[in-house]
Amino acid sequence: MAPLSQGAPGTDGPDQPHQIPPARPHPRSTRVGSDCVSRIGVSGVLQRVAFGVFTALGLVFIPGAFAIVLAEPATRIVVALFGAVCVAALEIAWIRVGSVPHRTPAISVPVLAVPALAPVLPAQAIIGVLMLGILVALLLESRRIGVSVYSAGLAGLGCMVYFLIDGLLTGMGVATLPAVAAASVGYVLLVLGLEVLRLRLINAPAERGRQPLISAVRLSALLGGVAALTVFSAHWAVVGLPTPGVGRVPIETAVGTLLGSVGVALVLIVLRSVWDMRRRLSGLVVGSSMLSTMRSVDSVGDALSEALCTAAATAVGVQSIAVQAGPAEPGAIGVPVTLTPGVRQFLVARRDPMDGAFSSLDRRALQALAATAELAVQARQNVAGLTAKANTDSLTGLPNYGAFQEALDTINTTRSDAESIAVLFVDLDGFKRLNDTHGHQTGDEVLRVLGQRLRQSVRPHDVVARVGGDEFVIILTRLATLAEAKIIAETMLDACVTPLVVGAVTVTPSLSIGLAYSALVETDVASLVHDADHSMLLVKKNRRRGDCQSSINVSGHRSSQFNDTVAEAIDENQLPLAYQPIVSLVTGRIWAFEALLRYVHPELGSISPPSLIEKAKSLGRFDQLTRQIAETALAAAAEFRLAEPGIVCMTINVEAGQLAPERLGRFVEDLNTRYPEISLCLELNERSVARVSTQIREQADRLRDLGILIALDDYGSEDSSVDSLVRVPMDILKIDRSLVDDLDDIRQREVLTALQSFGDKLEYSMIVEGVENEAMAEHLARLGIRSAQGFHFGVPQGFAETIDRLDEFGAKAVLPTQTVTVPPQ
Repeated sequence: MAPLSQGAPGTDGPDQPHQIPPARPHPRSTRVGSDCVSRIGVSGVLQRVAFGVFTALGLVFIPGAFAIVLAEPATRIVVALFGAVCVAALEIAWIRVGSVPHRTPAISVPVLAVPALAPVLPAQAIIGVLMLGILVALLLESRRIGVSVYSAGLAGLGCMVYFLIDGLLTGMGVATLPAVAAASVGYVLLVLGLEVLRLRLINAPAERGRQPLISAVRLSALLGGVAALTVFSAHWAVVGLPTPGVGRVPIETAVGTLLGSVGVALVLIVLRSVWDMRRRLSGLVVGSSMLSTMRSVDSVGDALSEALCTAAATAVGVQSIAVQAGPAEPGAIGVPVTLTPGVRQFLVARRDPMDGAFSSLDRRALQALAATAELAVQARQNVAGLTAKANTDSLTGLPNYGAFQEALDTINTTRSDAESIAVLFVDLDGFKRLNDTHGHQTGDEVLRVLGQRLRQSVRPHDVVARVGGDEFVIILTRLATLAEAKIIAETMLDACVTPLVVGAVTVTPSLSIGLAYSALVETDVASLVHDADHSMLLVKKNRRRGDCQSSINVSGHRSSQFNDTVAEAIDENQLPLAYQPIVSLVTGRIWAFEALLRYVHPELGSISPPSLIEKAKSLGRFDQLTRQIAETALAAAAEFRLAEPGIVCMTINVEAGQLAPERLGRFVEDLNTRYPEISLCLELNERSVARVSTQIREQADRLRDLGILIALDDYGSEDSSVDSLVRVPMDILKIDRSLVDDLDDIRQREVLTALQSFGDKLEYSMIVEGVENEAMAEHLARLGIRSAQGFHFGVPQGFAETIDRLDEFGAKAVLPTQTVTVPPQ
């Protein structure tokens, strides 16, 4: 029989990855020595008693069986040999009673051979043949004498119970077949009960992911199947197999029935082998993928070890698995693995001693996964080494300019609203003269020492980088005030200007330092570096003029003022709009306008729309700003329509996520009902629709049903994909200017023609943006493009200027003798 085994929880099939506990040896697991039955009991007394009892059973019944068979060799030897072979096959073809491999019971059913042997051999001989077949099969499979003796003895004890139940029921007048069925069920329940008791006594780890130890469905199916098969076996042993021919003797009938049982066993073995092969292949594929995608060398210590154990458990099927210092004990399998350079460890897999033995395929699977893990470690080390080399200045060992930029972006975007940062731009004065006078070797040594002093004079969480020949940049993090940044900068300056000796030369460094302070997250962090650099240049300029009051100049970086300015402008609804016409190339008239942000601050100057949008997002006022734009634009459109009835549409820019009802969805529905004579068009930029959800698509369809138009904006930019044409519900496709910048190129013309054809078939209109001159407009008209937008038809203008244009020229697409002036972006 094959008793209880333990495996990973939640793995009821070969395609599901094992989810095992952390890959460490179970604290209560015992060492499996040469006598594997040492885990049967809690104490040495119980172990020796159990082993002694089962050994005694073998010594009684196996020799007795030989004596009985040899007493009538002509009629019994053949049946006994076939019986032993049948029992061995049935022992190997075990069936799991729980749903979690290697952590729930599995049992074999050699009892199926008993009814076939009963007409030829007496009960004592049958028990001996049963024990002998199991003993030989397990010795060949596992080469563990303790396991073989235990399994043979347990089956022999179960067989004794089988004959006891059968005899009692027959004596009570029960028919033969029901008695045989009941006896076989008793055999299964006894063996299963003793196995569960054994595992309780040794306190085997049994984490099963909340799955029961024994599946009621599987146990019921097992009991029903065993009862049915033993009934058929008993019936065929009396009346003969349902095969052609008559007049068969009991020996032929018994052998035929045993061969039928062997066939059942072989089917089970083949099915389990296929199942195990699929599981092993799945484990190798999933495990190799998991190990090869570990993100960093830092994962080697724990995460990679745990991933390796999880992958190995998936591929092999184990009770427990660990990466440990020593090799595997008897009964387990282990392979060497090096996850940390210079440290040799072992990946060791264990099963319950009575579970199916590990095979050579299991060992090779462990070796393959261990090799994959080592390759992953080596690859990460190589990548880490190359990355460090690429991001490090070779002279000072400090981060270089690329690493500095990456660090600044990360620090800026991940800091909290309460955390300020500062950038210090440091320049070594007179470095060229130093090189010319004392040589480059002296200059290099000064730079190396200066880099050390800078690093030592700031805090561990600050960043010091060398970004040029004699230029260094420092990022001060976790600041509370500008005064704190200035104190650190002054301390750093004092440490760096101390004289240093290089050979026979004494050098006293002189530094120019520019400081730019940022209180809130920057939308354009490069401006922080620019302002620090500019402040440093002012120090050098003042020094050349003879004004040496300070080596540190603090920039008037506008981040705080910029935040306050944008917040106030949105809260007070002070951001003005400009309107650019959208024209029909067929009629030569304006039919819509696009509302655009245009803001010039008295002190800060022109602020670009992208900067305004990003700042509104960071301030949590993006939806508020979009509502203001929509209301202002629709009110303006109503006035435009009074001046020119042909104006029927107003477009505004939104992001796809804003269509949600709780954000702008309900608002635009209400706004649409307030201006029924104007078609509101929501332009979705390409980047936002890349992450559009099913709910947003459904909301877009709902808005379209209410008469609100949906446009896909900037199609043809670097973020565009063909997928957007079918993924986003839309009424209008707006072509980015990058697709029409050279209409003499046949490829651009073919793309435009194809998109126009798509629009005709998919029922959306197309508007080409970026039309700068009459030649472009005529070219587009010849291609069949019907709507366009661009400076040729008018630059974005304020409300008053747009009304004046409509009053004077009506809806004419092109103004007479108009001069196009491109406004600042």
